[in-house]
Amino acid sequence: MTETWAVASGHPIATRAAERVLRQGGNAVDAGVAAGLALGVVQPDLVSIAGVAPIIMFDAETGEVTSQDGVGGWPAAADVEAMHRDHGDHVPEGILRTVIPAAPASWIKALADKGTMGFGEVAQDALAAARDGFEVYPLFADFVTSRVEKYARFASTAEVFLPGGKPPQVGERFVQRDLAWTLEQMIEAEAASPGGRLAGLAAARAAFYEGPIAERIVAFHAANGGLLTAHDLANYQVRDEATHAVRFRGLDVHCCGAWCQGISMAQTLAMIEAAGRSASVKTQGGQERLDLHFVLEVLKRVFADREAYVTDPDYMAIAPEALLEPNFIKARLATIGECSDPLPAPAVAGGRSGEPAVYRVGCADTSHVSVIDADGNIFSATPSDPSYDTVVIPGTGLSVSSRGSQSRSIPGHLNALAPGKRPRLTPNPILALKDGKPWLAMGTPGGDVQVQAMIQVLLNMRDLGLSAEQAVRAPRVATYAFPGSFAPHDVHPNQVLYEQDLPVEQVEQLAARGHKLEAWPALTWKAGGICLALRNDENRDDNRGDKDGCVAVADPRRAGNSAIGVRAAKPGETS
Repeated sequence: MTETWAVASGHPIATRAAERVLRQGGNAVDAGVAAGLALGVVQPDLVSIAGVAPIIMFDAETGEVTSQDGVGGWPAAADVEAMHRDHGDHVPEGILRTVIPAAPASWIKALADKGTMGFGEVAQDALAAARDGFEVYPLFADFVTSRVEKYARFASTAEVFLPGGKPPQVGERFVQRDLAWTLEQMIEAEAASPGGRLAGLAAARAAFYEGPIAERIVAFHAANGGLLTAHDLANYQVRDEATHAVRFRGLDVHCCGAWCQGISMAQTLAMIEAAGRSASVKTQGGQERLDLHFVLEVLKRVFADREAYVTDPDYMAIAPEALLEPNFIKARLATIGECSDPLPAPAVAGGRSGEPAVYRVGCADTSHVSVIDADGNIFSATPSDPSYDTVVIPGTGLSVSSRGSQSRSIPGHLNALAPGKRPRLTPNPILALKDGKPWLAMGTPGGDVQVQAMIQVLLNMRDLGLSAEQAVRAPRVATYAFPGSFAPHDVHPNQVLYEQDLPVEQVEQLAARGHKLEAWPALTWKAGGICLALRNDENRDDNRGDKDGCVAVADPRRAGNSAIGVRAAKPGETS
């Protein structure tokens, strides 16, 4: 065995797609895109082929870290005054939530810029899963069943997700012929292109944004009161965005920008690092545990700052980097004491819609893929967009991006919708370098839990010295003391959820500090679904629980998550 690589994703079919591409000579980007496309087929409740696909990558040859926003802006016809007049403060479910679909362009741009393969080569597994079907697994069946009334609202959505009028049952075959048609249009356009690889990729993109797929999307919007036009689709471009690199526990952790929660991830890392101490404490029994009160109070301040300052950077009143400025970080740390609510009073008092609390129903949309290849290239992507809150475009199988749910229809609000403005995403993949070399790719589904789950995993590894697998399995907590990212954006002051296998002593300590506690089941999917790829080297590894070489871990909290890590043989070993 000579390979050394790792893949973790939200579904075994996606992980196998990445493995196939790597074994055929593709790099981390080729493999990551293959997995990302497959996730849009085999997790159609959580990820859309026409959804969002934010990506962060490390190029081992150049040492460069790049990121792509992978999220579309509001259509040119979007009007916040009209939306508020007709629907109140929140963008309604259905076709009006649609923003320009970004994922196809994001996957293809990654292939063009950093990959080595064509669209048809990496899309084989996605196409097969759409055309021939895949076996329904428990999380998918439960998700659709729990939202059956929402899926039944729109005939074209019900036709796909309620075959025969019923939710898919575990073990059945779930076929998406119209989605297969969409992928076939892109593959056939590429194959018919007279140019080379880049020309073929451009042709595949054009089939979606200007060709037969676009025609069906635009016609449906025109006939049903939607906002998307041919001009919106044809003129969409994925944006390269600078990353925020934070020095954390001897690592350089690269986070995405303020168009998503990446800036909040960076601020969390910066605050914990600036505290100048370990985030662990000794229990009465002498065991090292995370200081969860401190971590939660940091997170509450980060999310208060997100609410106050963060939106599409083109619309921010401050530079995103101001949230990482040392004096600002120091001032925020100085406010931490006992359990407190750092939000302004109006934000705390308002926002109770009467809808079920998000921590009870869970935020299930989104998945992730992490890849590190044998050359040390890193690919980390968090594709997303559900199907229950929007309308499938007939004949395409596409639930076109409903990310408008993260905007507000309140004129003058920081995150008010506007033509071309990007909703502030929750998906925020990260990667980390150690001594300038590849170390980690990581991400998770979970909405507002994403930053919270990732920071706890990192602290488990760096401050407690747990192996990657131990760090992922360890019990988690989450705060909800801030306006949620999704409509109706409710606030739950001081509310903390904890997995019930959290040691009793830690639960009692949180209660004594004033946190309002409620238990989740152990290893609940509501606490996230971390996927990580880790590259260790015996000469510089200080996580001794992990073997040298590449390690992949997929969170057991999410049914279907899978990982493959391949370690190079040492002299004298056989494969």
